[in-house]
Amino acid sequence: MLIAAVLLVALLAALAWTRRGGSDTDMLVLYGNVDIREVQLAFRQPGRVLEMNFNEGDAVQAGDHMATLDPQPFTDALAGAEAAVRVAQAEVDKLHGGLRPQEVVQAREALNRARAMATDAERNYRRQAELLQSQVISQSTVDAARATRDQTLAAERAAEAGLSQAIEGFRSEDITAGEARLAAAQAARDQAATALADTELRAPSDGTVIARVREPGSMVASQSAVYGLSLDRPVYVRAHVGGPDLGRIAPGTPVRVRSDSSDTIYHGQIGFISPRAEFTPRTVETPDLRTDLVYRLRVVIDADQADGGLRQGMPVTVEVDTRARPQASAAVADPAGR
Repeated sequence: MLIAAVLLVALLAALAWTRRGGSDTDMLVLYGNVDIREVQLAFRQPGRVLEMNFNEGDAVQAGDHMATLDPQPFTDALAGAEAAVRVAQAEVDKLHGGLRPQEVVQAREALNRARAMATDAERNYRRQAELLQSQVISQSTVDAARATRDQTLAAERAAEAGLSQAIEGFRSEDITAGEARLAAAQAARDQAATALADTELRAPSDGTVIARVREPGSMVASQSAVYGLSLDRPVYVRAHVGGPDLGRIAPGTPVRVRSDSSDTIYHGQIGFISPRAEFTPRTVETPDLRTDLVYRLRVVIDADQADGGLRQGMPVTVEVDTRARPQASAAVADPAGR
């Protein structure tokens, strides 16, 4: 009778194991910590702090206006840059449009006057040359008439060139140079506009303020931190797996994460496994892995469970069901393991 009872208990245990579909050896337990992810927020421009809108412990959302520099110097610089653009644009418009019709008329009248003077000087020179043959005048008088003729001819050629330039417009090289000056002025204006926009410091991601470094009225240099921000999302867990277990997991494998502070079970998936082995860090809690080579991995917690229960640096336990099939979405959630 006793033997029959023992056999019945063994049969029930085997049946329960079969229904469960596996054994404890299918569950891989790893140990790690919630990743510490924080940024030092700073202005790209130097200046005087005008506003500090958050204190330590405040929660912020991506895009929140966190601090402001005094914008007046940057507003003045932008106004000057915009004026320079207008000047350069006017010069380019003038080069493309050429001279005004009135200026073309003036150039044509100047050519007519130069031609008339050249014709008169040529006639005077010929008369003087004839008188020289009759020995009525001296050679110096003829030389003076010749010089006057040459000067008026040169003035006529200059007037012809002036009229041609007035009709044809400016050279292509001058237009190219003017357009380059306009482009440089526009770039300077855009740079001034960017500098003005940089006077507003905005949160790059959802997070919690962990340090307020500056106060209104402080002078800050470029890239000098004014806030420390702990990033709340996404939540990453850093763990390590030994070489013998490396083949049992893959990116996308679903996991469960537990902490000592609550009974909440967090779900996620493996987003990255390092291709390089390293010695076990001191923070790993399992004694049997302390002297082994391990591979670092990153677990991405599901976005709908990023509720603040997993705080950065917190030690956690990661349970991996090695029978579960990897999910393709893990590569999308964390493509580079960052």
